Amino acid sequence: MSTISHNPNHRSELRSRAVAQLTGADAQAPARTNAAEALGVLYDLASSPATAPNALVLLHELQVHQVEVELQDEELRRSRAELETSLARQMQLYDFAPMGYFTVDRSTLLRELNLTGATLLGCECDAARGRSLESFLTPDGVSNLRAMLGRVTAGAAAAWADLHLRAAPDAQARCMHASVCLDPAGGGFLIGMMGAAEPKR
Repeated sequence: MSTISHNPNHRSELRSRAVAQLTGADAQAPARTNAAEALGVLYDLASSPATAPNALVLLHELQVHQVEVELQDEELRRSRAELETSLARQMQLYDFAPMGYFTVDRSTLLRELNLTGATLLGCECDAARGRSLESFLTPDGVSNLRAMLGRVTAGAAAAWADLHLRAAPDAQARCMHASVCLDPAGGGFLIGMMGAAEPKR
Protein backbone atom coordinates (compact mmCIF):
# COMPACT_ATOMS: atom_id res chain seq x y z
CA MET A 1 0.00 0.00 0.00
CA SER A 2 1.31 3.48 -0.86
CA THR A 3 2.22 5.77 2.00
CA ILE A 4 3.30 9.39 2.16
CA SER A 5 6.71 9.62 3.80
CA HIS A 6 8.28 12.73 5.23
CA ASN A 7 11.82 11.40 5.55
CA PRO A 8 14.63 13.27 3.76
CA ASN A 9 15.26 10.51 1.22
CA HIS A 10 11.64 10.52 0.10
CA ARG A 11 11.57 14.31 -0.16
CA SER A 12 14.80 14.24 -2.17
CA GLU A 13 13.31 11.68 -4.54
CA LEU A 14 10.11 13.72 -4.83
CA ARG A 15 12.12 16.84 -5.59
CA SER A 16 14.15 15.03 -8.27
CA ARG A 17 10.95 13.82 -9.91
CA ALA A 18 9.54 17.35 -9.82
CA VAL A 19 12.66 18.83 -11.40
CA ALA A 20 12.62 16.15 -14.11
CA GLN A 21 8.96 16.82 -14.82
CA LEU A 22 9.62 20.53 -15.19
CA THR A 23 12.80 20.39 -17.25
CA GLY A 24 12.68 17.05 -19.06
CA ALA A 25 11.70 16.45 -22.65
CA ASP A 26 8.46 14.83 -21.45
CA ALA A 27 7.43 17.76 -19.25
CA GLN A 28 3.67 17.92 -18.96
CA ALA A 29 1.63 20.67 -20.61
CA PRO A 30 0.19 22.11 -17.33
CA ALA A 31 3.69 22.51 -15.91
CA ARG A 32 4.84 24.25 -19.09
CA THR A 33 1.79 26.53 -19.07
CA ASN A 34 2.45 27.53 -15.47
CA ALA A 35 6.09 28.11 -16.34
CA ALA A 36 5.09 30.38 -19.20
CA GLU A 37 2.85 32.44 -16.91
CA ALA A 38 5.64 32.66 -14.36
CA LEU A 39 7.95 34.11 -17.02
CA GLY A 40 5.93 37.32 -16.80
CA VAL A 41 6.70 37.56 -13.09
CA LEU A 42 10.34 36.74 -13.82
CA TYR A 43 10.46 39.53 -16.40
CA ASP A 44 9.21 42.04 -13.85
CA LEU A 45 11.72 40.89 -11.26
CA ALA A 46 14.53 40.83 -13.80
CA SER A 47 13.74 44.42 -14.76
CA SER A 48 15.11 45.61 -11.44
CA PRO A 49 18.87 45.36 -10.81
CA ALA A 50 18.14 44.70 -7.12
CA THR A 51 16.06 41.58 -7.77
CA ALA A 52 17.41 40.29 -11.07
CA PRO A 53 20.13 37.97 -9.66
CA ASN A 54 17.64 36.05 -7.51
CA ALA A 55 14.66 36.09 -9.87
CA LEU A 56 15.44 32.91 -11.77
CA VAL A 57 16.37 30.98 -8.64
CA LEU A 58 13.15 32.05 -6.93
CA LEU A 59 11.00 31.14 -9.89
CA HIS A 60 12.57 27.73 -10.23
CA GLU A 61 12.07 27.01 -6.52
CA LEU A 62 8.40 27.95 -6.78
CA GLN A 63 7.92 25.73 -9.81
CA VAL A 64 9.61 22.78 -8.16
CA HIS A 65 7.51 23.25 -5.03
CA GLN A 66 4.33 23.32 -7.11
CA VAL A 67 5.18 20.06 -8.84
CA GLU A 68 6.15 18.47 -5.50
CA VAL A 69 2.68 19.32 -4.19
CA GLU A 70 1.06 17.86 -7.32
CA LEU A 71 3.05 14.64 -6.94
CA GLN A 72 2.11 14.37 -3.27
CA ASP A 73 -1.55 14.89 -4.22
CA GLU A 74 -1.30 12.00 -6.71
CA GLU A 75 0.17 9.75 -4.02
CA LEU A 76 -2.55 10.74 -1.54
CA ARG A 77 -5.29 10.01 -4.07
CA ARG A 78 -3.78 6.61 -4.84
CA SER A 79 -3.43 5.79 -1.12
CA ARG A 80 -7.02 6.84 -0.47
CA ALA A 81 -8.32 4.60 -3.27
CA GLU A 82 -6.33 1.65 -1.87
CA LEU A 83 -7.62 2.31 1.66
CA GLU A 84 -11.23 2.53 0.47
CA THR A 85 -10.86 -0.78 -1.39
CA SER A 86 -9.32 -2.42 1.68
CA LEU A 87 -12.07 -1.06 3.94
CA ALA A 88 -14.80 -2.35 1.63
CA ARG A 89 -13.15 -5.78 1.63
CA GLN A 90 -12.89 -5.84 5.43
CA MET A 91 -16.55 -4.82 5.78
CA GLN A 92 -17.56 -7.69 3.49
CA LEU A 93 -15.51 -10.13 5.55
CA TYR A 94 -16.97 -8.73 8.80
CA ASP A 95 -20.62 -8.65 7.78
CA PHE A 96 -20.72 -12.05 6.10
CA ALA A 97 -18.47 -13.98 8.48
CA PRO A 98 -20.02 -17.27 9.68
CA MET A 99 -19.61 -16.05 13.25
CA GLY A 100 -21.48 -13.34 15.12
CA TYR A 101 -19.34 -10.33 16.05
CA PHE A 102 -20.38 -7.76 18.64
CA THR A 103 -18.84 -4.61 20.06
CA VAL A 104 -20.24 -3.68 23.47
CA ASP A 105 -19.45 -0.96 25.98
CA ARG A 106 -18.68 -1.52 29.66
CA SER A 107 -22.38 -1.91 30.45
CA THR A 108 -22.79 -4.41 27.56
CA LEU A 109 -24.79 -2.02 25.35
CA LEU A 110 -24.38 -3.08 21.73
CA ARG A 111 -22.45 -0.55 19.66
CA GLU A 112 -21.83 -2.64 16.55
CA LEU A 113 -22.69 -6.10 15.28
CA ASN A 114 -22.44 -7.92 12.00
CA LEU A 115 -25.23 -9.52 9.99
CA THR A 116 -24.58 -12.97 11.43
CA GLY A 117 -24.76 -11.52 14.95
CA ALA A 118 -28.08 -9.88 14.20
CA THR A 119 -29.41 -13.19 12.86
CA LEU A 120 -28.34 -14.96 16.06
CA LEU A 121 -30.16 -12.35 18.14
CA GLY A 122 -33.22 -12.56 15.91
CA CYS A 123 -33.45 -8.89 14.95
CA GLU A 124 -32.11 -6.28 12.56
CA CYS A 125 -28.75 -4.62 13.25
CA ASP A 126 -30.34 -1.20 13.75
CA ALA A 127 -32.88 -2.61 16.20
CA ALA A 128 -30.17 -4.30 18.28
CA ARG A 129 -27.83 -1.31 18.57
CA GLY A 130 -28.26 0.47 21.87
CA ARG A 131 -29.75 -2.56 23.59
CA SER A 132 -27.89 -4.54 26.21
CA LEU A 133 -26.50 -7.87 25.04
CA GLU A 134 -27.66 -9.21 28.39
CA SER A 135 -31.28 -8.67 27.34
CA PHE A 136 -30.80 -11.43 24.74
CA LEU A 137 -29.38 -13.92 27.24
CA THR A 138 -30.84 -16.30 29.82
CA PRO A 139 -29.96 -15.60 33.48
CA ASP A 140 -27.11 -18.11 33.45
CA GLY A 141 -25.92 -16.60 30.16
CA VAL A 142 -25.80 -13.18 31.82
CA SER A 143 -23.74 -14.60 34.68
CA ASN A 144 -21.29 -16.25 32.28
CA LEU A 145 -20.98 -13.08 30.23
CA ARG A 146 -20.22 -10.97 33.29
CA ALA A 147 -17.65 -13.51 34.45
CA MET A 148 -15.90 -13.37 31.06
CA LEU A 149 -15.86 -9.57 31.04
CA GLY A 150 -14.50 -9.61 34.59
CA ARG A 151 -11.59 -11.88 33.64
CA VAL A 152 -10.64 -9.70 30.66
CA THR A 153 -10.97 -6.51 32.72
CA ALA A 154 -8.67 -8.07 35.32
CA GLY A 155 -5.96 -8.58 32.72
CA ALA A 156 -6.67 -11.77 30.79
CA ALA A 157 -5.98 -11.46 27.07
CA ALA A 158 -9.24 -13.26 26.28
CA ALA A 159 -11.93 -15.34 27.94
CA TRP A 160 -14.29 -18.06 26.74
CA ALA A 161 -17.63 -19.38 27.95
CA ASP A 162 -20.93 -20.81 26.76
CA LEU A 163 -23.79 -18.33 26.64
CA HIS A 164 -27.45 -19.25 26.24
CA LEU A 165 -29.60 -17.00 24.10
CA ARG A 166 -33.18 -16.45 25.14
CA ALA A 167 -35.57 -18.40 22.97
CA ALA A 168 -38.97 -17.70 21.52
CA PRO A 169 -41.85 -19.02 23.65
CA ASP A 170 -42.14 -22.15 21.51
CA ALA A 171 -38.43 -22.98 21.35
CA GLN A 172 -35.51 -23.88 23.57
CA ALA A 173 -32.66 -21.56 24.54
CA ARG A 174 -29.71 -21.89 22.19
CA CYS A 175 -26.19 -22.53 23.46
CA MET A 176 -23.48 -20.33 21.95
CA HIS A 177 -19.72 -20.62 22.27
CA ALA A 178 -18.43 -17.10 22.96
CA SER A 179 -15.09 -15.38 23.32
CA VAL A 180 -14.31 -11.86 24.52
CA CYS A 181 -11.34 -9.50 24.49
CA LEU A 182 -10.84 -5.80 25.06
CA ASP A 183 -11.71 -3.48 22.19
CA PRO A 184 -8.39 -2.00 20.94
CA ALA A 185 -10.28 1.24 20.26
CA GLY A 186 -10.89 1.45 24.01
CA GLY A 187 -13.86 1.64 26.30
CA GLY A 188 -15.47 -1.69 25.59
CA PHE A 189 -15.21 -5.31 24.49
CA LEU A 190 -15.19 -7.37 21.30
CA ILE A 191 -17.27 -10.53 21.47
CA GLY A 192 -17.38 -13.42 19.03
CA MET A 193 -20.22 -15.92 19.14
CA MET A 194 -21.09 -19.08 17.25
CA GLY A 195 -23.61 -21.83 17.77
CA ALA A 196 -22.60 -24.91 19.72
CA ALA A 197 -23.05 -28.26 18.02
CA GLU A 198 -26.38 -29.88 18.72
CA PRO A 199 -26.04 -33.00 20.91
CA LYS A 200 -26.56 -36.27 19.07
CA ARG A 201 -29.83 -37.96 19.84
